[in-house]
Amino acid sequence: MIKYIRLHLNRIFLICGLAMAASEIWKQLCLTFIVNSGHYYWWYFPFQLCSIPMYICLILPWITSVRLRKVLLTFLMDFGLLGGIFTFFDTSGLHYPYPPLTVHSFAWHILLILLGLTAGLAVEGGCTWRDYGRCTALYGGACIIATILNMLFYRFGAINMFYISPHYYMTQVIFKDIAASLGNTAGIFVYIAAILAGAAVFHLLWRLARRHMNIQ
Repeated sequence: MIKYIRLHLNRIFLICGLAMAASEIWKQLCLTFIVNSGHYYWWYFPFQLCSIPMYICLILPWITSVRLRKVLLTFLMDFGLLGGIFTFFDTSGLHYPYPPLTVHSFAWHILLILLGLTAGLAVEGGCTWRDYGRCTALYGGACIIATILNMLFYRFGAINMFYISPHYYMTQVIFKDIAASLGNTAGIFVYIAAILAGAAVFHLLWRLARRHMNIQ
């Protein structure tokens, strides 16, 4: 029964991953040739916190390691769900001059919420703080990659992966005020800390919910 459920979930994640990848390619083409007159805009390179679930959905069905699978599912239900929900507290970044891209952006983040909820119900073997620590390590690794991309491709145009580039001041609500008061570097670290804290809150809520539903 567990193998059947896992196989069914694998199909769901793979379909979502393929759909997200196809729509991301379409988005990049629209941004390049419709919005930006044939010039590639590195700002929209697909490596943001809300882009990571796409890559996870594409590789998750092929993961045989129980531990690694759990790390990826925990990331979706903590960080992915966090990104999907809190984006709607400030939707300014979801709007584009080409309306279909705006629709795509809203649909993408709604899907992140659905994937996070699915992962939270599907993860096996309990919901421990060790699992949170492991997916936090994944987030930290993604931040390092984002920083490398920011430093390497800055010369080719505006790029701000994970919104932690030292070349740009924070633009997110609340954090831009923190950056203005304490400096951009401090603002970036506070921003990262807030994401970690937010994901921890979601993890705690999942622990309580699964305990209430008696899901092991």
